[in-house]
Amino acid sequence: MHRMHLHVTVPDLGASIVFYETLFGAAPAVVKDDYAKWMLDDPRVNFAISQRHGNLGVDHIGIQTDTSEELQALASRLKAAGAQTFDQEATTCCYARSDKSWVTDPAGVRWETFHTFGEATTYGEDPSVLPEAANPVVACCGSASAPEPAAACC
Repeated sequence: MHRMHLHVTVPDLGASIVFYETLFGAAPAVVKDDYAKWMLDDPRVNFAISQRHGNLGVDHIGIQTDTSEELQALASRLKAAGAQTFDQEATTCCYARSDKSWVTDPAGVRWETFHTFGEATTYGEDPSVLPEAANPVVACCGSASAPEPAAACC
């Protein structure tokens, strides 16, 4: 089964946690000094916020899979459609260990498909970028407008 993922960069983590707790009627499943995440079932979404980047608003959209096989199927569909993906294996991102496949859609929106298989004690540092042809952006939740790769994760 898949779960929609949204990652939003916020200016004030504390105020944003209060707002989203009220909106969702639930406390976050994960809270760190620079990050919070809700794993909601109604709607089925992995909603994350962080205070790690300068550009406020939606950082990227994604689809979280329950298995590595589901992730491979999604990435294969994107590649079969001619999309250039940026694949990451066993990366640390957003206090989690995940395999990922990134792609930029025709409108320039960054999409992350991923399977999380463990927790991590750090947010993660990942200076990798998507290939030039895929509209260069920083992988793992970095700012799309950054002139150089930045250390960041979702």
